[in-house]
Amino acid sequence: MSSLPLVSTAAPSRFVAVSTPAWPTPVFNRLSAMPKLARVTPASRLEVRPTPQMVSSGVRELDALTGGLPRGCLTEICGPASSGRTSILLAALAAATQRQEVCALVDISDAFNPLSAAAAGVNFEKMLWVRCGRSQKQSSPQRRKETETNKQIEKPVDQALRVTDLLLQSGGFGLVIIDLGDTPLKMARRIPLASWFRFQRAVEHTATVLFVISQASCAQTCASLLLKVSGKKLSAVSSQLSAETPPAHSQLLHGLQVQGELLRSRLERKPAGSVTSAFATKVG
Repeated sequence: MSSLPLVSTAAPSRFVAVSTPAWPTPVFNRLSAMPKLARVTPASRLEVRPTPQMVSSGVRELDALTGGLPRGCLTEICGPASSGRTSILLAALAAATQRQEVCALVDISDAFNPLSAAAAGVNFEKMLWVRCGRSQKQSSPQRRKETETNKQIEKPVDQALRVTDLLLQSGGFGLVIIDLGDTPLKMARRIPLASWFRFQRAVEHTATVLFVISQASCAQTCASLLLKVSGKKLSAVSSQLSAETPPAHSQLLHGLQVQGELLRSRLERKPAGSVTSAFATKVG
């Protein structure tokens, strides 16, 4: 098969016409039908996401550190037992209900104490308490097997995920709290990251504050504000424990020295840092 040369050996003054093969019609039609490249916007021209509205957490020292709780975002506070996380939960509930906002508490392990909440100033008329799991007494004193315990824990966690979906989709709540504080860490970390991402997108354009209490960070990068708390000193309560009437949870934590460390914040006006704050829950 012969082909025309691309370079002619004729004299320079003589022009030679070289013919090139034309594109086949189907190929030419496909190339013509291809859409143009979408316009690429430089990063410098991207719109800056507005700073979310901040509301009080009920603790003055934490508000000074973080600026409050951001609306339309997921906030997570993690810490071990007796670190002050429950006191912050009660303070946030009391502050939200005093603002006449409807709140919802998804209580996975049935750890919420209404007496402590009342002492902290929570208005129960503005609160929805969802109890996902309740411990059941066994007829025999034999210890439960690990597999049975896992099933009893996983069931409340699954219920909590479904309930949280319904609450966020229904709207109208100023504060939605997921209490994972007493859930075993290995169970809490089995919650897929897609669930946290779905929750974060559900509240993104709303005025709802999604508040998570846990032992360690579970929402990871889906949390716009991550705060770690640790208890430093607990006042003596031996005299209260010896009384006939058991003290409320807020009374036990009176005088608790709490250290709060800001681990992650996507809010531009509050850089990461740490602070040591001392606060006492309200006791009636």
